[in-house]
Amino acid sequence: MTPLLEVAGLAKHYPVKQGVIRQREVGTVRAVDGVSFSVMRGETLALVGESGCGKSTTARLALRLIEPSAGSIRFDGQDVTKVTGGAMRALRRRMQIVFQDPYASLNPRLTVGDAIAEPMVVHGIGNDRSRQDRVQELLELVGLRPFHATRYPHEFSGGQRQRIGIARALAVEPDLVVCDEPVSALDVSIQAQVVNLMKDLQARLGLSYLFIAHDLAVVKHMADRVAVMYLGAIMEMGSKAELFANPRHPYTRALLAAIPHPDPSRRGRVTPLGGDVPSPMAVPAGCRFHTRCPFAQARCREEVPLLREVAPGQQAACHFSESLPDAGLDYSGGLTPAATTRLALYDRARQRAGVGS
Repeated sequence: MTPLLEVAGLAKHYPVKQGVIRQREVGTVRAVDGVSFSVMRGETLALVGESGCGKSTTARLALRLIEPSAGSIRFDGQDVTKVTGGAMRALRRRMQIVFQDPYASLNPRLTVGDAIAEPMVVHGIGNDRSRQDRVQELLELVGLRPFHATRYPHEFSGGQRQRIGIARALAVEPDLVVCDEPVSALDVSIQAQVVNLMKDLQARLGLSYLFIAHDLAVVKHMADRVAVMYLGAIMEMGSKAELFANPRHPYTRALLAAIPHPDPSRRGRVTPLGGDVPSPMAVPAGCRFHTRCPFAQARCREEVPLLREVAPGQQAACHFSESLPDAGLDYSGGLTPAATTRLALYDRARQRAGVGS
């Protein structure tokens, strides 16, 4: 089956310049450095990692909201990097984004109805009457009321504004929705509502999601596959079940071990990461994670590990993935009581709605 979205060798490097009159380049920020992944139809791929690892930049590159320094982006078999003008606009109708901040992503001068209708106006979809009907349909689809169309963004709560952002993204009936940490700015109870809504809409409309997040409890509920990023590169990628049950990269282990466990006696022994995240202007030679890895050896400092298959359907960029010692950690159960309750809320609400049954 052909992936809906496929990126290969994707990179974004920002030159760092010095001087006022005569500027000279003194370095390069390697924000994204050779990322490759694919998203199938109806699938959710989650990109996770620490703040500043390049997740959001990767998402914007995939939509070509910013131009890549290198690499290819193929959407439904078409090379996005070579498309311009009207053809690019037509592609954008099939690729939409839900931003992290539900307030900053909405124009405060536009009513909710006008904000949702704006993408339809840009793409020449329908007339005023049909767009008005579509806006009311979308508001109901995301759990709001038709009369909310006449109100302004500041009149809504954070969760309601995120629902409006989702409705706006769905207005042009996209195939792919990039979700850039869509629930990180919301309260826990509101997160449950929005994530549950997104799952329901995916099941109903057949959407594909590229889901950017740092909350592993949300990822565990939303994703089909997970890609773990560190310092602009993918360290591990595989199915959600396999990655949570048996992580093959030391960095993935560290992320999962950092989740507070409701039963500390089941935590096993956790080796904390040492040092700080290196600067993207000075990416370490060899494995970029070796400066903080408790299992690093001489080879790690000299040779860049390739992202290779270490188990069926699971890839890791580590020279010693197959020989890492068992840390004795209960990764699959390593969720806080609040996160466990949140997942139970998700599942209970989905059962009531008859989704996934």
